[in-house]
Amino acid sequence: MTAAEISRIAGVTRATVSNWRRRHDDFPAPSGGTESSPLYDLATVQEWLKGRGHSSSASPVEELRTALRLRGAGAGTTVRLFPLVAAASRLTPEELTELATAPDDQLVTRAEKAAAGLPAAVLGAEPVGYGPDDAGAVRALLGCVREAGAQAALDVLAERELDEGAASGVYQTPEGLASLMARLLPAGAARVLDPACGSGTLLVAAARYGARELFGQDTLPVQAQRTAIRLLIAAPDVEAEIRVGDSLRDDAFADVTVDAVLSNPPFGDRDWGHDELAYDPRWAYGLPPRFESELAWVQHALAHLEAGGHAVMLLPPALAFRSSGRRIRQELIRSGALRAVVSLPARAAYPLHVGLQIWVLQRPEPGSADRTSVLFVDGEGEQRDTATGTLGTALGTSTAGSGTRGGSRPGRSTGSSSAAPSSVAFDWAGLTDRVLTQWAAFLADAETYTGEAGVARAVPVVDLLDDVTDITPARHVRATAADIDPAALVVRVTELRERLGDAVASLGAASTLGDWQPSGESAREWRTATVSDLARGGALTVQRAAAPGSRGAKAEAVDLPVLTARDIAGDDPPSGGAGDVLADAPQTVAAGDVLVRALAGGEGATMSRVADDRDAGALLGPNVHLLRPDPARLDPWFLAGFLGAEDNIASASTGSTQVHVTPGRLRVPLLPLEEQRRYGEAFRRVHELRRAVRRTADLAAESAAILATGLTAGALLPPDNGRNDVST
Repeated sequence: MTAAEISRIAGVTRATVSNWRRRHDDFPAPSGGTESSPLYDLATVQEWLKGRGHSSSASPVEELRTALRLRGAGAGTTVRLFPLVAAASRLTPEELTELATAPDDQLVTRAEKAAAGLPAAVLGAEPVGYGPDDAGAVRALLGCVREAGAQAALDVLAERELDEGAASGVYQTPEGLASLMARLLPAGAARVLDPACGSGTLLVAAARYGARELFGQDTLPVQAQRTAIRLLIAAPDVEAEIRVGDSLRDDAFADVTVDAVLSNPPFGDRDWGHDELAYDPRWAYGLPPRFESELAWVQHALAHLEAGGHAVMLLPPALAFRSSGRRIRQELIRSGALRAVVSLPARAAYPLHVGLQIWVLQRPEPGSADRTSVLFVDGEGEQRDTATGTLGTALGTSTAGSGTRGGSRPGRSTGSSSAAPSSVAFDWAGLTDRVLTQWAAFLADAETYTGEAGVARAVPVVDLLDDVTDITPARHVRATAADIDPAALVVRVTELRERLGDAVASLGAASTLGDWQPSGESAREWRTATVSDLARGGALTVQRAAAPGSRGAKAEAVDLPVLTARDIAGDDPPSGGAGDVLADAPQTVAAGDVLVRALAGGEGATMSRVADDRDAGALLGPNVHLLRPDPARLDPWFLAGFLGAEDNIASASTGSTQVHVTPGRLRVPLLPLEEQRRYGEAFRRVHELRRAVRRTADLAAESAAILATGLTAGALLPPDNGRNDVST
């Protein structure tokens, strides 16, 4: 292992490891590597750390990564461990602990037997076999499943085979996006296909919302097997058939038709088979241009649908307006196959620099009435309104009529995963609600649906069939002057001005934090303990709700709100529902609990806070750690303040695109309770200052946006301010 890995398992910095090497003669000697990059024996280092009182602070995920690297597990090797993840997911924590502590020979024999019992025909894998050299990796895998969940272990194994990121074209689909796409399908969709299934996020989401027969194909064997195992973990009762191959060139399900297709196909693939597939019968709407591979995937999906079946696909925004695809867009619209287009904000899904779109398609039924309109929903504009206030409501506009990707590489495979981009706190619940509300109203009666200005609008087919056929949602749904009620706008402006004045006053009060004194000529130094140490000593307990897609059935409908990671990031009250909590021992939040997000990232987003009365009684949502301190030993705000420190979070985190926080590695100064309370009060007041800043900024931005729109739309006149009247 490297010096960097030693620092991770010990919970210290690289500089500390360097100091140990220089200052302690008994520090283990390198067992390999070079003079500038030495390698050390893991067991010897662990023994040395134990002798000096350093318990391992490495997360189970990091320990598994280290074990795989030391085993030399590379291409094709970690796939052998995939079945063991599924087998381990069915064991209790006690059974996992008992198996992990067995002697090496018994461990590998029992692990091999458990993994061999899985349906190899579904996995498409070679017979499972483990040897003595696999014992360390198997033991670490069992620990990872026990502590972090089967999905986390599966992702670590897969990353040894894949290079996820921009260089390889392998991207991950956020769980919230997969859920939204699955919920756009009709409730009765029982048979679902994903022809570019990646790691299986979309198929898992389909199973969660009622699909019972699942079909998936991916060009990468590791992704196909990853999907199969993930479905065995998350949806063991469904029938799943996963195959390896190029869906466009070598369709494994050529004779299969389904109720629905969910897909996040690869983008910008120039080698998709344009010449060899020129006369393929799937191109019912026209031969896809060489540089429009996405239109090949669209027609591939439609070809697999039963009459009336739906396809929901994640596609790049340029597909909506590029001239090369105009003729096929026209045919999709003219035939009634294109039902809706939903735009997403940039940074909602990878690649983060573009705002992707969801296309909802339906295979026309013979003899059915012609469809006269297409629904457009500007989710990008709606997400902006989350920060500045919903413009349509603010301007007094009407509401809906009824009242109420990416490829695993440039090629075939989609990289679907369970986590949203860590760089942004994204309101998936709000976006999903808005999109589904508009979609339901449109489906209920498309003829009378009036839409919501600035958010959604049904556009007649005849208006779309022009020389461009641009189906970008923002082009069709932006609020216009005709949508604005001037009188309602003035009322709203007055209300915002009063609220902004109150917020400014509150901000001024919150900024008066008292007189601050320097700690001395240099910064204070103190002894610290990890959260794991404090938990072992009984000073606190740590709880974490299961991540979406992990082992456990969905909870039944609950009346309690659910506190989500998004609520922590935005310092908001609980906003989740039953879909955000799993049935495995749901944890109730109490006032005084310390809440820490499990995924770091998000500029200005809160990482930790203390639960208050508005949170009390809510259920703990996914990707949130709950720490319940003993008030006789730990002050909650003292704990929250130090746990949320940037350096502390960084040292307790692993990953790059997804930065996971391991709570046990977070460190807390050891101070008397009275001194803790002084720090705690200061942290609480700093938190109130942040809250006041956020509230004031939001109101100021909302006020500015509404005033600018009112002036440019002709609904407001400039203030006189003592000058001559302005007449029209």
